[in-house]
Amino acid sequence: MTRSRLMTLLIASSISILTIALIYFPKESLEASRIGLEMWWKIVFPSLLPFLIISELLIGFGVVKFIGVLFEPLMRPLFRVPGVGGFAWAMGMASGFPAGAKLTARLRQEEQISAIEAERLVSFTNASNPLFIFAAISVGFFENPRLGILLAISHYLGNFCVGLIMRFHGGKEKTTSIKTGERKPYLIQAFIELHRTRLKEKRPFGQLLGDAVTSSIQTLLMIGGFIILFSVFNKLLTLVNVTSLVASVLSLLLKTFQIPAELSIPLISGLFEITTGSMLTSQVEDMDLIYQVIITSFILGFCGFSVQAQVASILAETDIRFKPFFFARILHGFLAAVLSFILWKPLYESLPKTQKTGQIITVFLQEHSPTWIEVLWNGLIQYGPPFTILSLTIYIIYYVKKIISPRV
Repeated sequence: MTRSRLMTLLIASSISILTIALIYFPKESLEASRIGLEMWWKIVFPSLLPFLIISELLIGFGVVKFIGVLFEPLMRPLFRVPGVGGFAWAMGMASGFPAGAKLTARLRQEEQISAIEAERLVSFTNASNPLFIFAAISVGFFENPRLGILLAISHYLGNFCVGLIMRFHGGKEKTTSIKTGERKPYLIQAFIELHRTRLKEKRPFGQLLGDAVTSSIQTLLMIGGFIILFSVFNKLLTLVNVTSLVASVLSLLLKTFQIPAELSIPLISGLFEITTGSMLTSQVEDMDLIYQVIITSFILGFCGFSVQAQVASILAETDIRFKPFFFARILHGFLAAVLSFILWKPLYESLPKTQKTGQIITVFLQEHSPTWIEVLWNGLIQYGPPFTILSLTIYIIYYVKKIISPRV
């Protein structure tokens, strides 16, 4: 009881202090909100929405069941999860945070996986998408395209190792299995499962599409709220000198790993929000690049309290526990950092070097032809806001029509 009361007091005090800080620093809070909103409507919303909608449709029409049967021989021995986990894993890597958690929760709600399997699956299906690593961090923040390969391989290989380690989570608890009846070739059995699932889906395509859009946009609205909240929270911690206080303690820990103490403040910012932490890490001057890469890899693996809060909100709709996911994020952060250090020479120093101007690699300036990653990223920045506004407008119209139609 005492512990519960202390937790209540701590939560109430924290919210009260946050409210007072918002009132005391209105201009800074508004600017932080603007930065968070800008990131959401330019990048997060337009890049995630298509993946979430398509995922809902694939689940509804049984394509995920089809994939599940085919991936069963791979996912079961490696990660101790059903084959449908392969779909969540692939989509999670392609679309980025927190799509993996969303799909895992959906599979659990469909009872295609058990709670323990869901906890294993969600631990390694959440990853940063390649576009963010190659375009935003490597080209945008570090102005060094060669770093993209090192950061991406360290990140995804670290996530793979997390999946292998988390396969032991839950011990020998009974898990789900595909009921195949008479043993048939995997491709035939996969098609049978696809056909059965499609027949079970009674909603017409129009309703299924509308529900997919509605569910996806509601999830993205929740994600946007968390991004803005943690952007403001991170800024307020800096203004009241909490960040610098914690940084002084964290710098002692970094020194034990022979990492410069100057990276402590960027690391703390990254613990709350990935983008801010990665940007601040890239801006530290007079620093060996390898240390900045190690910290950035840890930030990407840990994925920040902002993303973790989004995942916790998604998992709260199911019986999937958050603690295994949190442990996996700490594990992923350390594994990615260690892999960055190990792979530094073979994946960065051994690559042919381009002409540099200070810290800026001018390979893209030489040919005046940006890569497809840069083109896609610039397209998101330019056309992301109109796409977001149009999508929200359609969502509002559909939602209002859905509410009014039963009365007509």
